[in-house]
Amino acid sequence: MESHYNIRRRIEAEEITLDSASKVIASTNQEVTEQYSLYDNYQPKRMVIIPPGVELDRFYPPKGRWIKPPIEGTIDRFLKEPQKPMILAISRPDPRKNISTLIHAYGKSKSLRQLANLLIIAGNREDIATTEKGTRGVLTELLLLIDRYDLYGQIAYPKSHSSNDIPDIYRLAAKRQGVLINPALTEPFGLTLIEAAASGLPIVATRDGGPQDIIACCKNGLLIDPLDEDAMAETLIKALSDKERWRKWSKSGIIGAKKHFTWSAHVQKYVREIKKLVSKGSKRKDPSKQRKANLVTADRFVISDIDNTLLGDKEGLRNLKECIRSVSSKVSFGIATGRRIESAVQVLKKWKAPIPDVLITSVGSEIHYGPRLVKDLNWEKHIDRLWKPDAVYQVMKGLPGIIIQKDVDQRKHKISYYIDPDKSPTIREIKSYLRREHLHVNVVYSHHQYLDILPIRASKGLAVRYFALKWGLPFEHILVAGDSGNDEEMLRGNTLAIVVGNYSSELEKLRGDPHIFFAKGQYAWGITEGIHYYNFFG
Repeated sequence: MESHYNIRRRIEAEEITLDSASKVIASTNQEVTEQYSLYDNYQPKRMVIIPPGVELDRFYPPKGRWIKPPIEGTIDRFLKEPQKPMILAISRPDPRKNISTLIHAYGKSKSLRQLANLLIIAGNREDIATTEKGTRGVLTELLLLIDRYDLYGQIAYPKSHSSNDIPDIYRLAAKRQGVLINPALTEPFGLTLIEAAASGLPIVATRDGGPQDIIACCKNGLLIDPLDEDAMAETLIKALSDKERWRKWSKSGIIGAKKHFTWSAHVQKYVREIKKLVSKGSKRKDPSKQRKANLVTADRFVISDIDNTLLGDKEGLRNLKECIRSVSSKVSFGIATGRRIESAVQVLKKWKAPIPDVLITSVGSEIHYGPRLVKDLNWEKHIDRLWKPDAVYQVMKGLPGIIIQKDVDQRKHKISYYIDPDKSPTIREIKSYLRREHLHVNVVYSHHQYLDILPIRASKGLAVRYFALKWGLPFEHILVAGDSGNDEEMLRGNTLAIVVGNYSSELEKLRGDPHIFFAKGQYAWGITEGIHYYNFFG
């Protein structure tokens, strides 16, 4: 399973996302308490519940003058006393929807059968014998239970209906003062419950999942244990017997559905949360915008690591410079390196490399623009959130096989170490250890000897993504190149990517990714080879 689905990588990406986010928007409380709460980086204060919007224009209560819809005759032909209250169940014929428990509950309760009819809308069917195995099992069991409890004349189960019939079915059930029941074993959200509420039809629903939130907002029904047949029957009797309460539920459901579950309500809540975040931001002017006129003329960007990628072969570098110069009007050049900005500029000048329009340095923790090295202050502010370098220093002190690098190699948003993998904990163990200490960081391992600790929002790949979004560049118009482990996350991104021929073995696991080209050429030769492979300049 791990080799096929890359579960660990996926979970790690989710952990990083949770750690980086200012807010995490979920659809239901259950999604928060039973799913997000299991992650190491679960932060309850960041969680916000905003239910999805629902298009409710077709769903409204029955009007005073009832015009009989076509589906009414299709339903009533099953029933001896069609005017009795209606228990409505709408779902796919799926075992998880638990239709059989509902029929057991109804069939065993003489009082419930006397009080109301049961209507099962379980998809459309032609010939049960030819349906898919799971569907066939559900429908066959339904028919067997109807016969077992002799429910003929008390239960309707039409063979077919159209999507246009659904609003009429809700209104028919509401006109007959019935209820909608959702007996599913679990219900992540509950769209039918909201449609029923908007139609003035009270609800009885599983307590597992979204229905808890819907009933809390709409105050229009009761929750049930989907596995307790007797309690299910008693709850239905309770919901149908008190006509005054039924009318209150009906009215409350109509109001609640419009207030909480329309697209308008969804957007208002979403914007309100975004405004809270925006209001916390600084109004500082971003000097990097001064270079916008130069950057927006470029249609494509080549962004390369420096050491052992761009640099290493003088002839290869000279060939790459000519290649880029030939299309300089539409292609710009950038670097993404583990070096600090001063060191990067120095070595580029020494090798007479192209002057970058963007310099992503210190493993993605700093961004500068152009020959004047204008610093991107918004990026600095963005990655500073939750960054606690002093705490990182203290925690890392106690780990074996890890030695801090010289002061000159430390940056405001990067702490660098030497690591001996034979003596140190694994990278996974280091990440888990830092998380347990409530430190929100990105851990970058490269060349089997270097370890960089960055803010959770910082990395080469995230810096490239930020740069693309900021300057309006499509990801497919960016080509990145690298050779080692600290390039891995950048290479895995949504851009086109090149691994040069002299790559570190850490990157071998990327081979086979359709967006990553493994060049035969080494150093800058490999970059030029990748440009031609992708026909990047057109």
